[in-house]
Amino acid sequence: MNIVASRLREYALLVRLHRPIGTLLLLWPTLWALWIAAEGVPPLKLAAIFIAGVALMRSAGCAINDFADRKLDPNVARTRERPVAAGRIRPVEALAVFAVLSLVALVLVVQLSPETVRLAVVAAALAALYPFTKRITHWPQLFLGLAFSMGIPMAFAALGRPLGTTAWLLFAANIAWILAYDTAYAMADRADDLKAGVKSTAIVLGSFDRGFILLAHGAALALLTLVGVGQGLGLLYYLGLVFAAGSAIYQQRLLRTRAPADCLRAFLLNNYFGLFVFVGLAADFWFGHWRL
Repeated sequence: MNIVASRLREYALLVRLHRPIGTLLLLWPTLWALWIAAEGVPPLKLAAIFIAGVALMRSAGCAINDFADRKLDPNVARTRERPVAAGRIRPVEALAVFAVLSLVALVLVVQLSPETVRLAVVAAALAALYPFTKRITHWPQLFLGLAFSMGIPMAFAALGRPLGTTAWLLFAANIAWILAYDTAYAMADRADDLKAGVKSTAIVLGSFDRGFILLAHGAALALLTLVGVGQGLGLLYYLGLVFAAGSAIYQQRLLRTRAPADCLRAFLLNNYFGLFVFVGLAADFWFGHWRL
């Protein structure tokens, strides 16, 4: 029984059950899209499918990421104790976990519209591709943005809404936000990544890293403002954006030192950025778009 428990613990570490931040960062924009596409609270079953799908695909993404980085992670202080890097889980096991979790997610999504299923296949392909991009481009964060944003068009498709201006503004806003927070995340590993030969925006941007994060956060907020204008949203939504902007500004203070611990703290604060946007959006729909 102890052996079984030990193996389950390693699998839990592989899919980062102990670190839910990745799931949350993937969840918030999906919820933004669901609420906007439904013009309020979406059907409970649909919301449950998307929440479960987010958790499954984030976990699957961690498994394929550790498989792809099995020779790189031992050279990075933050990742050398991951189960595959440390040799506690074989690479083929990580591939199997990715396949099983992706299959379970597919079982969920086939209950939705054919268009949603097609988009889900694209999302899975992007998630599988992302871990390998850091070897060939300094912009793997852009590929992560594409993969982490696919829940947005999927939400619109699942609710029978056209993929019009609002959906793509949300999509672009989320990519800008991901470029911001994943660059902060990459800043924490910059020294080790340089030694390991891993590429990232933090490396290619150099001393412009903080400025780029500020611009990316600003672009995300500007695009979210356009979403609000286009959808006729009210004061509570914009109040959420103000709080999100406050989070982004505070992150700039943390990033001044460029110390790895402070960069990770800035990255983690993006959970509140996404939360503030969602709370403002949900409250705005609940209270009927208050205006001055």
